[in-house]
Amino acid sequence: MFNMTLARRKIVWAYIFLAIPIVFFLYIRIYPTFFAFQMSLFDWNPLAIEQEFVGLENYEDMIEDLGKERSPTRRAFENTVKYVGAGMPLQLVLALSIALMLNEIRFLGTFYRLLFFLPFVTSTIAIAWVFRVLYERQGLFNTLLEAFSLPTQEFLRSTEQAWISILAVVVWQGLGFAVIIFLAGLKQIPRTYYEAASIDGASRWQSFRYITFPLLNPSIVYLVVLQTIAFLRMFAPVFAMTVQGSGGPLNSTTTVVLRVVREAFDSNKYGFASTLTVTLFFIILGITVIQLAVTSRRID
Repeated sequence: MFNMTLARRKIVWAYIFLAIPIVFFLYIRIYPTFFAFQMSLFDWNPLAIEQEFVGLENYEDMIEDLGKERSPTRRAFENTVKYVGAGMPLQLVLALSIALMLNEIRFLGTFYRLLFFLPFVTSTIAIAWVFRVLYERQGLFNTLLEAFSLPTQEFLRSTEQAWISILAVVVWQGLGFAVIIFLAGLKQIPRTYYEAASIDGASRWQSFRYITFPLLNPSIVYLVVLQTIAFLRMFAPVFAMTVQGSGGPLNSTTTVVLRVVREAFDSNKYGFASTLTVTLFFIILGITVIQLAVTSRRID
């Protein structure tokens, strides 16, 4: 190394410093992923010296559970699909609407951005516990309903309302992040485009349809992929807001990640839990690839 030129030394040291986070990433992210693949093929017992190989038996059990109408595994997948299908579009539509309004604010604009972003950097568990109290029968929400002579609601105690109540909290907490990303995208659009459109007689809707929306495509692609993955991996809000983290009532709020935890640490079915993890991995991978292929196309 001492005989190297200065430029070559810089390159070598750059690779050395880059190797540290790469090794860390491989050990923390990649290795556990492949280890989960291995565990899914065994009746895994962490206390056993030799593990019993069962092949695809865990996958067969999962498929059998998916065929049962009231099985926790099937409910977990169904609920996860509901969270993604309802939460991701709602969050992005709200975030874009708020970002468009904040982009026009000149007075106290930074304060309002901070106000929306604050929940995102707040502990998810802390927020979940606060809303769990607010959703109680004698909580603030029901008190407000009573004040307006409206019927009180069961919220987290209702099989129909529980998942919506949790989804509302998740959408609200992640809203600030999406707002900031959309605002960054809006700031990159030159004002001259809007001035030219105004001279040509374009309405505000036409300016949004033909200028703002197409030029926000990179931000939309980024958020669609990222927020979809976030909703697919939902765990902490459901765990903290349901009784003993059960995903109740009657598994109406449980998610795939929560089922992984319950199967592994409550039922000691580590192999079956790994099977759910591997399945969710491929679902996330497939959805991400499809979304990138569809949303990355230029919007005319």
